[in-house]
Amino acid sequence: MSPYDIRPILGRGTEGLEAGVAGRKARIDRAELGRLVAEGRSVREIAEHFGVSESGVLQAKRSAGLAKPMLDHRAALPWTLSREHSQSGPATNLRNLSALAQGRELPADRANTALRWAQRLVADGLDIGYSPRDGFTEQPAAATGSHIATVLTAARRALEASERPGSS
Repeated sequence: MSPYDIRPILGRGTEGLEAGVAGRKARIDRAELGRLVAEGRSVREIAEHFGVSESGVLQAKRSAGLAKPMLDHRAALPWTLSREHSQSGPATNLRNLSALAQGRELPADRANTALRWAQRLVADGLDIGYSPRDGFTEQPAAATGSHIATVLTAARRALEASERPGSS
């Protein structure tokens, strides 16, 4: 055996490796995928059904137009957050307000927590600020308006629109 023989590492023969053949791509049937998604199956269950990775299922769902569109939270979180601040209370509340503003339904407790937090800040004449060193801080709102008031207004408008008769 050559010192460069990879069979012991792979635990199999080297057929196809010399030619650069990596293996057959798994096939996900779009109709079957749609049926499983409509049944409410989890990504893990669908991956097991097709014998592919969860990432492969997510890619197939996006390709088939079955994935929910990604939300864009840049308006609510215009800062580049440090890793240690990304899951903080203010960051989570701002993302939840942003999700509401974009029409996403949230569990009532998460929505109410974010709304109460923002309403408290606005009522107290405060705004939210951020720095990578200090994290989120409450600060006096500018006379011209505040970031948190803008985000809160967008969330309230979306909630009011969704509660009107005839809205989805």
